Amino acid sequence: MTTVYGLKNCDSCRKAQNWLKRFDIPYTFVDVRDARPSPEQFLQWQAAVGGWEKLINKSSTTWRQLPDARKSPGSDAEWKLLLREHPALLKRPLLEMADGRVQQGFTDNGFKALFGVAK
Repeated sequence: MTTVYGLKNCDSCRKAQNWLKRFDIPYTFVDVRDARPSPEQFLQWQAAVGGWEKLINKSSTTWRQLPDARKSPGSDAEWKLLLREHPALLKRPLLEMADGRVQQGFTDNGFKALFGVAK
């Protein structure tokens, strides 16, 4: 089953969930503020998406409000701590597929390709 990680009040997360419901694709939603992912999970995700920079939403209000010193973590440990403290920094939605693949973001065509839904 697919797990969707995001925030309850995130428009993109709601759009992704509505799309999954429309196509009867089973999923579980996890609000990253309520059930914070483990540091190991963050480490796995960053490896799957191509690095910490791609895992983070740098256009978010949370990122813009961070002190400059926090915006340049120098190690995996610092990145994991930053995400544990500020899970809203995660680029959303983040999907963990049953086969282990990780996908970020939502677009109609992207989800059609991802889930093999005819256009």
